Order: sequence, then structure tokens, then C-alpha cells
Amino acid sequence: MSVTINEAKAMLDKAPRVSLGFFPTPLHRLNSISEELGINLWIKRDDFTGSNLFGGNKTRKLEFLIGKAIADGAECVFTYGATQSNHAMQTSWAAAKNGLKPILYLAAVVPPDPDDYKANLLLDGIYGAEIHVVDLEEGESFADAERRSFKMGKEHIARLAEQGIKSYDIPMGGANEYGTLGYVNAMVELAEQMEEADLQFDHMYHSTGSGGTMAGLVAGRNLLGLDTQIHSITAMEVDEKYAARAARNANGALELIEADTVVSESDFIVDQNHYGPGYECPSDEATEAIKLLARKEGILVDPVYSGKAFAGLIADARDGQIPAGSNVLFVHTGGSTVFFAEKEILGALV
Repeated sequence: MSVTINEAKAMLDKAPRVSLGFFPTPLHRLNSISEELGINLWIKRDDFTGSNLFGGNKTRKLEFLIGKAIADGAECVFTYGATQSNHAMQTSWAAAKNGLKPILYLAAVVPPDPDDYKANLLLDGIYGAEIHVVDLEEGESFADAERRSFKMGKEHIARLAEQGIKSYDIPMGGANEYGTLGYVNAMVELAEQMEEADLQFDHMYHSTGSGGTMAGLVAGRNLLGLDTQIHSITAMEVDEKYAARAARNANGALELIEADTVVSESDFIVDQNHYGPGYECPSDEATEAIKLLARKEGILVDPVYSGKAFAGLIADARDGQIPAGSNVLFVHTGGSTVFFAEKEILGALV
């Protein structure tokens, strides 16, 4: 059963939360690219979430995650990702802003120079994070290194607990039921903007990695009864249980706010056709999409996440999977700091 915007807001108030961002984020039409693609294309600027210089989708999740950490009496927060993780950087400033110590375990997909930290790694240090770089062992994948970093983090949390220090463990990407609430809330915000503009979207595109944003968008859509197809373009290879995990997080989030709505695996449209050649590995398709958006609209999307998602949107528009004249929304999830990262991540943009 769907609820009204005001009912959804009241439900979300039941969860612990801190204020981190500047909301609502802007929603505006991309006039030049709309004309080129033959669709009515809008963009939701979640790269502007604030309140530091570099926003992004994790800020919404961290409002609820840091809120939960504080409610639990934590002194430290742990999280995980790659060395240039947007999530880890946003966790660092969100924790610091709220008097918590950020502790990061970061897998070196692209090995950083320990004497010349760049981009998100540099910012992590400025925000006071305790950084543990986990080098990939010979023949090890990013997923293997991540699993090893999770184990290292849990051992560290146990050592701190022995000293009487309580920690809150935030999963990679903030993808749990509390983090998912951030994008349930985003859909409520978007619904209000759509109502004010007398606008309905046929399709929505966004980048997905750990799946928390995807889970929240779908949960929020179902909660409000919106008729929008949500296309989640993966930034990495995902396994056959990916949608099931997202459904669990979505339903867990809805349970936290005592909603009757249910999300199933079939509610997710997961597109794995655009992440190649791999996570943090640039692609020609994404490079062209980044240049098109920059040169037509003056907006930057990154080569790891949103650039590949925007490439997926362009491909679907050009091959007719998005019918001409459709109202389409692209959710810009941030990542601008990567333009100052290692050249291996940037590829032909350098």
C-alpha cells in the first residue's frame, strides 16, 4: 500500500538521524542532450549534497548511519572500500563532524604512492581518519581483498572493545538497512519536486556499486507508489545474489520506519553491460559519455561510477530501449574527486 509524501516523511522521522547535507538537491533539465537523444532528460544533482566541498550519494546514507552510531554510543566508526572510495571519504568527514573517529580499511585496486596520497585518500587524512591500506596479494581480486579487509576490521573492533571503546561498523558503501533509508528519503524529496514541477519520470538511471542506493530508490518508489522504471547500472561485476541482498536491505529499511510496503528481487533492473573492463578501470564508452556531458552541459561525471551509468543511459536512448519523448531522470551520485586521482583510473581522459 502506498503512502503520501507527508506520511512518508513522518515515517522517516522514526529513525535515528543527524543533519549532514544541503537538501533538496537541484533538479534541472539537460536541454542540449535532451535534443541530441530525443528524450526529455533531467538530472538530480546529488553531487551537491554537501556540507563539505565534495558531496555525493553517501551523504544521504550517512545521515542515518552516523545517527545510528551516535544512538548506539559509539566512539569510532569503521568502513571499507577501495583506496579512492567516495564512501570512505564522506564517512571520514561525517564522522569527524559528529565527534567520532573514522577508521578505514581500503583495498588498493590501484596502488597509491604512500608518499603522495591524492584525491579521496588525501582528504581522508585531512579529516583525521586512521587509514589502513590493504594491498592486493598476487592473483587476488578486489572482492577477495575486501573480504580480507572486513576480517581485519572486525579484529580491530574486537581489540578496541577489550579497551572499553565501542565502534559502529559501516559496511562498504553504507549498504545496510539504515544506509538504505537515505535513498528512501531521497525518493520522498524527489516526489515532492516532481509534484511541484507537475512532472513524472518514465525512467530513472543511476550508478550502483554496493547496492544501497539502488535498494533505497526502489523502496522509496514502492512506498510512494510511483510509476518509474529504475535502471541500476553496475560499476563492477556483481553476483547472482545481488538483487536479493538489495531486497533484504530495502525491506529492512521499510521495517525500520514501520511501512507495510514490500520489495522483491523482481523490482530491480540491474544492468551489467557497462562496467567493463572492471572496477576502477576506465572504458572508452564512459570516456565518451563524460566528454559529451561536459561539453554539452558543463557537468562532470566520474569514470568509476556515474560516467559508466551515463554511458548506459546514452546506449539505451540510442538503441530505442528508452522510447523517444520519454521523461528520463539521471541521478548524479558524485565522485568528482576522482579527477585528481591516479592516472590509471582516468584512462584516456588524461
